[in-house]
Amino acid sequence: MTKETVEYQAKVYVYDLDNCAKENGFKPDESWELSLATMEEKKAIEKKYFPTIATKVLPEILGELFGLVKAKLIHAKSEMEKKFDSNTLFNKTNEHQYLIAFNPKRERRH
Repeated sequence: MTKETVEYQAKVYVYDLDNCAKENGFKPDESWELSLATMEEKKAIEKKYFPTIATKVLPEILGELFGLVKAKLIHAKSEMEKKFDSNTLFNKTNEHQYLIAFNPKRERRH
């Protein structure tokens, strides 16, 4: 996959995040939390939080896409970088298939 394709995918993902935030009335202090996830982790996050935006990603570009999306988000949190340093990304890339965004302040009501 070319670098331009990964950059385009990151732009589309961030665009979707912006639209979803507007549609769901995010306040200025609310932001997205990014996570790499397996299918099971993705389902658990979707069950716990609303809204969520997930995309399935090829393992070989997951780390690069995560970095690009994080850089494009205006309110990216520094703890994301601590959680997913390069060693973590490359050790877990084979397990993770999804990039998922959620707002930890917006838990789903049961």
